[in-house]
Amino acid sequence: MKIAVASDHAGYSLKEEVKAYLESEGHEVLEFGTKSEEACDLSDFIYPASIAVAEGKADRGIFIDGVGYGSALIANKIYGLNAAVCQDPFCASLARKHSNTNVLCIGAKIIGSAIAMEIVKVWLTTDFLKDIEKYKRRVDKVNEISEKHLKKL
Repeated sequence: MKIAVASDHAGYSLKEEVKAYLESEGHEVLEFGTKSEEACDLSDFIYPASIAVAEGKADRGIFIDGVGYGSALIANKIYGLNAAVCQDPFCASLARKHSNTNVLCIGAKIIGSAIAMEIVKVWLTTDFLKDIEKYKRRVDKVNEISEKHLKKL
């Protein structure tokens, strides 16, 4: 799987750990920065990574900032992206099973490395429950909202 990864300075260290894990599992990582812990603006990195997912250059995205919400706010402004902030493996599982998210957002100031790695593993290996009508219907309704209000790339 091709996975776009991006972070700000607060998420840099954890992003590097996640990248190493993804590569060790055979995933292709598309790196969008940042490249250090020097203060920076989150949108400079999350926005281009989001575009890569939206354009199909990456299958999914994993974005890491201080608390995760900034990344999710940016990603969810882009047509075709469904981002969720996950702070535990249970939420990561539901974000995939019930909501078919294609972007995972993690808060490096909120959770530690060990739990973050477990969240990534669960999120990557959990499938959307597309054959269960209520989940498909709910995701379809969210996608209809996007169709009405977001611009296709």
